[in-house]
Amino acid sequence: MSLNSKKSKQRVNFRKKAKVMEKRAVLNKKNNQSYEYFARNSVETILTLLKSSKRGLTHQQSVLARESYGENVITQGKKNSMIIEILKAYITPFTIVLITLAIISFITDYVIAAPEERDLVGVIIIVVMVLISGTMTLIQSVKSNQAAEKLKNMVKVTATVLRRQKAIELPIEDIVCGDIVKLSAGDLIPADIRLTKTKDLFVSQSAMTGECYPVEKKADYQLVKEAMETDYENIVFMGSNVISGSAEGVVFSVGDNTLFGKVAKDVSEKNPQTNFETGISKTSWLLIRFMLVMAPAVFLINGLTKGDWFEAFLFGLSVAVGLTPEMLPMIVTTNLVKGASSMAKKGTIIKNLNAIQNFGAIDVLCTDKTGTLTQDKIILEYHLDCAGKEDARVLRHAFFNSYYQTGLKNLMDVAIIDAAKKELSIESEDYRKVDEIPFDFKRRRMSVVIEDRKGKTQMITKGAVEEMLEISSYVDYQGTVTPLTKKIKNELLKTVERLNEEGLRVLAVSQKTNPASVDEFSVSDEHEMVLIGYLAFLDPPKETTKAALEALAKHGVGVKVLTGDNALVTKSVCKQVGLANEQMVTGNEVAKMNDVELKTIVEKYNIFVKLTPQQKTRIVETLRAAGHTVGFMGDGINDAPAMKEADVGISVDTAVDIAKESADVILLEKDLMVLERGLLAGRTTFGNIMKYVKMTASSNFGNMFSVVIASIFLPFLPMLPLQLLFLNLIYDISCMSIPWDHVDNEYLDTPKKWDSSKIGSFMKWLGPTSSVFDITTYLFMYFVICPQVIGGNYHELAPAQQAAFIAVFHAGWFIESLWSQMLVIHTLRTPKLPFIQSRASFILTTITSLGIVVGTVLPFTAFGRNLGLSVLPANYFVLLGITIFAYLFLVMIVKSFYVKRYGELL
Repeated sequence: MSLNSKKSKQRVNFRKKAKVMEKRAVLNKKNNQSYEYFARNSVETILTLLKSSKRGLTHQQSVLARESYGENVITQGKKNSMIIEILKAYITPFTIVLITLAIISFITDYVIAAPEERDLVGVIIIVVMVLISGTMTLIQSVKSNQAAEKLKNMVKVTATVLRRQKAIELPIEDIVCGDIVKLSAGDLIPADIRLTKTKDLFVSQSAMTGECYPVEKKADYQLVKEAMETDYENIVFMGSNVISGSAEGVVFSVGDNTLFGKVAKDVSEKNPQTNFETGISKTSWLLIRFMLVMAPAVFLINGLTKGDWFEAFLFGLSVAVGLTPEMLPMIVTTNLVKGASSMAKKGTIIKNLNAIQNFGAIDVLCTDKTGTLTQDKIILEYHLDCAGKEDARVLRHAFFNSYYQTGLKNLMDVAIIDAAKKELSIESEDYRKVDEIPFDFKRRRMSVVIEDRKGKTQMITKGAVEEMLEISSYVDYQGTVTPLTKKIKNELLKTVERLNEEGLRVLAVSQKTNPASVDEFSVSDEHEMVLIGYLAFLDPPKETTKAALEALAKHGVGVKVLTGDNALVTKSVCKQVGLANEQMVTGNEVAKMNDVELKTIVEKYNIFVKLTPQQKTRIVETLRAAGHTVGFMGDGINDAPAMKEADVGISVDTAVDIAKESADVILLEKDLMVLERGLLAGRTTFGNIMKYVKMTASSNFGNMFSVVIASIFLPFLPMLPLQLLFLNLIYDISCMSIPWDHVDNEYLDTPKKWDSSKIGSFMKWLGPTSSVFDITTYLFMYFVICPQVIGGNYHELAPAQQAAFIAVFHAGWFIESLWSQMLVIHTLRTPKLPFIQSRASFILTTITSLGIVVGTVLPFTAFGRNLGLSVLPANYFVLLGITIFAYLFLVMIVKSFYVKRYGELL
């Protein structure tokens, strides 16, 4: 092929590609008009746009359509490779510091150290902590894309499509824009479709919108009004399903461009950083900055004052490790695992461990209505006569109508039959079905004719109120059958209106005794009937919903209802669960608001209706941007993006798979009081985490502050690097019991958010209190205890005696530091009086006591002597008791001032 031919072919390919992109851009532009274009224009216009016809596409046309408009496949966001996921899990600001310290420690303590001095204890401790923390993060990352995968699995079905005027079954991924699709009862809708023909078509959009009742769809485009996407009567959406009737339509949007696909895209995106993750990150950086200042300062001071720069470097490294709470990942993980285990025993599965703490931090709970607040099950709430009184006769006639029909029994028929079985004693053998007039959506009613053993026949008709009034000439009113006058009709309509305002869906029941005997009953026989009463249906709230919402409010959690359902139904449910007299905001109103306006509205109002999935997500985003920690509880496809956006996504046992996959927390029990238990478990977990972070940070700060002062004035290191590491090891192992501690009841009353600035203030207030008594210990050890044991002041002693002097000094400060660190845990774990008003758990008390015993006995053992510690005299322990008592007393005083200043201790 010549060069010119190649260039010519390239130009042709480029032009083809440009045309494909242009076509796709045209369709995307139409889609971006919120489906209004496809709802308002004629079928002919849409078919022309899609280069299709009512006969369907040819094979070649389908290939071109796939190239032009894309495949009917839900794609996920770009997945990271396993290597990237591993690096992200193990390489964080906090772990980088620990890994760096481990490498330096390995070089200094093993590589360049003399064979007899090699020691890997410090390195092993740090590496184990990094591995545990990173592994837990990696497990969560690997699961992050499962929700979008579930969406793809949901739509692996076939559909009936016209190709060359022949109806064929195709996998839905083979469907393209322009295909003519046939729909019938039970079908899952395979794409977004503009209807061209309908016959009595009712579709369930509950998974997409939260509407509990099926909606009627029609092909007419001339009466279309401005509305939300899901409100257009001539469009059906991927992910919905056909309840009854049949239809034909043209596909105009496939795959990722469908509403369903947009939800999948939102779900597959990376979770936003939660309040808990933000808090961990800020705290890590706070401790890192503090370490980067203190460790070099200690290194320089000791190098300048002692002259041994290598020893000063090792000591500075030990200080850096001591200032880094290396057990933080372990403490956090242990707390979260313990909380998850506790919740699992109470019927709640915690999928994302971080959700435990976020659960406790929630101050706004957004919830869908259908299936979360409600049972997602239609029940017959009332069966009333025409005077508005309960009447078993109405229920009996309704039962006959629903029981003997041969068509598809809808949710209301099931509710009628269930209610009749509970309330009535009916022997179906006593009746025989004579005939039926099936339901259709033009009449909006259906009739059955039955005969009892005595030969009495009855036509019983059930349907929409307006249509039933048209065929009823009489009314059974207050026990008398009278003509249905205009006055009585208005009274009846007022009753129906009142029931509708309560969120009830109302049907009417009429009957006619001994209808004319003909070969076959028809629609023409539905006339001059007697209206006998009403049936009122409701999607009722769960029994524990009201108590659960009251409990949440008591604990400082505001509740906002975000639903795709209509205002009347939502108002009724909200009234029953204690959210009455609330003004409602609609999705149309939200769509017209800018971000500033919406921020004001979401703070002021609590009930939002007729929302799209994107609007739910936008409201959650707005609340989080305003500083709230948000939980979202939902059970449908339309809830998945908002659940993903929230700090905590909560689902229920009856939810669709995608909602469960998007959730961090799944309630296996229908008892919504589990929400309160989860809330308290989260706050307990948070309290125990903060105990470790604040106490360790302040304790280490105090110790290092003491080290700096001692380094300036002492002629030797205040503690050897290995001694400092071992002290931290005993303390950190003791702190592993903190997850089993309990917190004060008062602490559980309000939401708990991670505020790293309070950690800094806690360190500044409580840290120096230990330094005061560290310094007094230095003075007593240097001027009293050590000279008493060794027999002289440091500078007057020979080198061997100076070494013994130093060993006694190190032992004295080692024990004092350990006692103060262990006992201050009990003092700082509560704002109350420790040991009296608030006691630590048995496990925490036992472990800290064992830590004190081990550390106290250590100088009297051979291992302690190998660490450079020496035996202490009895009078030291008298001094120790006085010092510790004075220290704890001072901590109590400072603690009370801190609580008055900042409002809480932890």
